[in-house]
Amino acid sequence: MVELVKEFASGIYNLILGMFTTTKHLGRHAITIQYPKERWEIPERSRGMVVLLTDLETGKLNCTGCLLCMKACPSAAISIEVVKDENKKRHVKSFDLNYNICCFCGLCEESCNFAAIKLATKFEFPAWDKKDFQWDIAKLQEMGLDVPYEKPVKKKKAVKKPVVKKPAEDKPAEAKPEDKAEVKTEVKTEDKPAEAPKAEEKPAEEAKPEVTAEDKPAEPKPDEKPADESADKDKKEGEG
Repeated sequence: MVELVKEFASGIYNLILGMFTTTKHLGRHAITIQYPKERWEIPERSRGMVVLLTDLETGKLNCTGCLLCMKACPSAAISIEVVKDENKKRHVKSFDLNYNICCFCGLCEESCNFAAIKLATKFEFPAWDKKDFQWDIAKLQEMGLDVPYEKPVKKKKAVKKPVVKKPAEDKPAEAKPEDKAEVKTEVKTEDKPAEAPKAEEKPAEEAKPEVTAEDKPAEPKPDEKPADESADKDKKEGEG
């Protein structure tokens, strides 16, 4: 009896909780979509169905058989067979995709350099048998005919133009500082007359004071004797 009361109380509690949640979102806009009458527009970069892209101008596949998508696939869901013609150009013979093991990682699209494979915004491809999830090249091309894409533009290599050197104008060569000094000395020597070689300068003799005749005393000559001495001699001889 106690267990029945607990279950009844739990049911009433959950009912009240659900009604509270419903009334909380009652005044807001509807989140759910009435599928299949209404369909959600998937964003452009979503990972949906894998398709092969076709050039609408030529009607040929953009795939060149480079095998990059097959090598990049981590689950080995892609298998490609390529043949070469006489000019050794590659052509895709078969392109198979197994959705049973595809993980929709998008590495095949990232590795392609020619916009040949893409994860489209389509997601409705149900089937009853697993064999129907193995698509060949015709099925992949058919599902990708209406998928928009941007065709990659190959960048042209910039051609370097040959640099044409202009003929140098005849200008007098600028003399270096050392050369300028030499030129100056040469000009001076040419303009000025040659100077006569100077005589060797002798050291100037010390100037002696000029002595006049008046300042010098008269020197006695050897033959002449002073008058006083002769007079004294004469007196002595007279006395004697």
